[in-house]
Amino acid sequence: MADTHAKIEDNPKILSGPVLTNSPNAVLSKTLLGRYNDLPIPADKILATYIWIDGTGEHLRCKDRTLNFIPKVPKDLPIWNFDGSSTGQSDGHNSDTFLYPRAIYRDPFRRGNHILVMCDTYKYNMEPTGTNHRIKCSEAYEKCKDDEPWFGIEQEYILLDSDLRPFGWPPGGFPPPQGPYYCGVGANKVFARDLVEAHYRCCLFAGVPISGTNAEVMPSQWEFQVGPSVGVSAGDDLWVARYILNRLAEEYGVIVSFDPKPVQDWNGSGAHTNFSTKKMREDNGIIEIEKAIDKLSKVHMKHIKVYDPRGGKDNERRLTGLHETASINDFSAGVANRGSSIRIPRTVAEEKKGYLEDRRPASNCDPYAVIDALMRTCILNE
Repeated sequence: MADTHAKIEDNPKILSGPVLTNSPNAVLSKTLLGRYNDLPIPADKILATYIWIDGTGEHLRCKDRTLNFIPKVPKDLPIWNFDGSSTGQSDGHNSDTFLYPRAIYRDPFRRGNHILVMCDTYKYNMEPTGTNHRIKCSEAYEKCKDDEPWFGIEQEYILLDSDLRPFGWPPGGFPPPQGPYYCGVGANKVFARDLVEAHYRCCLFAGVPISGTNAEVMPSQWEFQVGPSVGVSAGDDLWVARYILNRLAEEYGVIVSFDPKPVQDWNGSGAHTNFSTKKMREDNGIIEIEKAIDKLSKVHMKHIKVYDPRGGKDNERRLTGLHETASINDFSAGVANRGSSIRIPRTVAEEKKGYLEDRRPASNCDPYAVIDALMRTCILNE
């Protein structure tokens, strides 16, 4: 198993970025803040956390502001700005980058009337930044919203300890081979369930339609499912769920990794995307599902290029044809086949209606880009 240890440490994705080797958050008392959470805040003040995607296309940033009113819809909120030169989204000599509020959620950390605000980003000239894929996704949805495109996204991720090894793995060693960990129960099979449980409840409180969660194939790997959500809102929901997960992990001193292939010879992490239209969900909708699969088969590599932030480079490590994946170079579809690009669930095949599962998106994908691609290919024929 020494070779696997080398592969973990040689993974440039896990070791990239300004990561502390020992998180100070893990040793801070989590009870002290309770003394100050009880402080009364003026009734006419609420705290709004603006959240946005930075220049990497996969990491989130946030900052807070005080409001003297309770907004009912995103357009009630003020447009804000930030230093884009510090997030990889502008030059230093012209750094103001603008935040447009797009979706509002309840804040599970501060509670009360306080809110989380998902935003998209615009340059000084009001052109969208390079990582603002929401705007095109929204445009596509407006063209096909009568088709009622639903999305359910299965977000896999792995937790890392302060040494950047999978959380709970023995120091200098490795757990027994995969097998007992998927949906497992027991202290030797499942790690950090308390963090996962907190995330589940926080998402439901916030208004994120999280529909389930489970331990995954690799120890310290988990999955949660968001949806069904309609159109572009599915992207909002997943990004806010990711924010809440990372925010919670801060308190535990644990690192969340959305790397698609954190450990070679173990299952990778994906963001399997379940997709349907109104016609697919109706009687004999299997005909529409098969039409969509045929369309997807003709633009396979086009989709691969938008299914991770690096144009398929991250997915190359994951989509090998092994560990419940199809090869990145080949398109395939099958009933109940987890080794195919597109899976038709067994119940869908039997009932002849429902949805398809696109298993190609990487765990670090931008859901706006994935949703946009599926709507344009399967509905708009673009």
